[in-house]
Order: sequence, then structure tokens, then C-alpha cells
Amino acid sequence: MNDASDNWYGDDAATLGDRLAAAREAASLTQGQLADKLGVKKDVLVAWENDRKEPRANRLQMLTGLLGVSLRWLLTGVGEGPDDPDEVQAIPQDVTALLSDIRDVRAQMARSAVRLGELEKRLRKALATT
Repeated sequence: MNDASDNWYGDDAATLGDRLAAAREAASLTQGQLADKLGVKKDVLVAWENDRKEPRANRLQMLTGLLGVSLRWLLTGVGEGPDDPDEVQAIPQDVTALLSDIRDVRAQMARSAVRLGELEKRLRKALATT
């Protein structure tokens, strides 16, 4: 799916919103579920998927962790994206639950990284004023 001859999600065949929606569906998440995990309103996610708005960098990072795709793929369609539905074999339920837990932890880590950056910025500012 990621080679040049059959790149369904490349820039010339799909938009960021198309790739976001495809990755969300491949992760078996509804728009509401993904919005909740990201801490945004469902309307915001719908706007991203419909290419009316674009997510900020910190949300893009969280999306890649939650959806198991690379940032490069999400932005351009090149790189590690979701598996081709025709090639996916049945996954046992317990493995699916584990994958879901891994995605949740990855999203928490991304949120923590953003929060850590904010705290470091506040600390630098506080130290500069003293």
C-alpha cells in the first residue's frame, strides 16, 4: 500500500482529513471516541476529517500515537499508515484489547509531553523574572 504505484493515501489521492478518517476507522474508533481521547469536541474532529480545519502540532502528535500511524503518513500518505483492510487477518479479541490499551497509554504519554513542555516554559519564565 505504501509503494508509489499503489499509494491510495498519497497527496494526489487523499487529504489529511481523508487519511485521518481512514486511520480512525482502521483503529475501530468512532469520531466521538477519538475526540474524547484527544480532549477535543467531536465537531473539531469532524472539521479536521472534512478538511475545514487542521489540527495543531501537539494534536497531530497525539493522533499518531492513538492511531498507530507515522506523522509523515498522516501529513503526506507516505510512511507507516494503517494496514490495508484486504490484508488484515482476524485478530483475537484479547489482542485487540491490548492494542487499545497501548494506544491509550501512547495518547496519555503524548498529553503528558505537551503538559511537560508547558510546565518547562512556565519555569523558564519564572526563573527569568527572578
